[in-house]
Formats: sequence, C-alpha cells, structure tokens
Amino acid sequence: MTTTSQESSQSGVLDIIKLLVAAAVLIGGLYGYYYLVEWSLPLRVLLVLGGLIAGVTIAMTSAQGLRLWAFIQGSRVEIRKVIWPTKQETTQTAIAVFVFTLIMALFFWALDSGLLWLTRQLVG
Repeated sequence: MTTTSQESSQSGVLDIIKLLVAAAVLIGGLYGYYYLVEWSLPLRVLLVLGGLIAGVTIAMTSAQGLRLWAFIQGSRVEIRKVIWPTKQETTQTAIAVFVFTLIMALFFWALDSGLLWLTRQLVG
C-alpha cells in the first residue's frame, strides 16, 4: 500500500515539475520576444511560437495533459453525433428571431413613450 501511494506522489511531483517547466518555456519565449529587440521580428515571432509549441508539448505529457487529450477526443466523437440544422431551418429560425426582436423593440418603444407621456402629464 505504501508503494502505491509513494508512486502516485512521485508521479504527482513529476507532473507538477512538467507543468512548471512548460510554463517556464512559454514565459521564456514571451520574454525573449520583448527582451531581444535587436533580433528581427520574424525570428522573435518564431521564438514565441517555438516556446508555445514546446510548452504545450511538455504539458501534454503530464497526467492533466493526457486527461485533456482524452476529453478532446471524446468531444470530437460527440460532435460527430450532433444533428446540425439545414440551411432552411437556420434561415427560418433567424427570421423568427429578427421578427420577434422587432416586435419587442416596438413594444418597449411604445411603453417608454406612454410612460413618458404619463410622467409629463403628472409633473406638468
């Protein structure tokens, strides 16, 4: 039992180290962009992109990164199951929303005008 808890704590520490290294690589790329002003802009942009790619790659090797990757894969499967509306359904829904918005705008304009008239009558 102590071996299992010892392994999980070691893997937890290793994951924390991986995430810290990933953050350091990303921050290093951003720092290099602003610190190395004498370099040309495309090289500095490549430095940022390299830091981003390296940081994400390192972070994805941790337990949290692997769980995130599994979630992304599951989400892709679920997206394939969605039945998307047809062009006609989308158009009809958009028209209904527009008409309802127009009707509500007219209603609130009339209500505001009526209350303004009533307030002017009362205040005189």
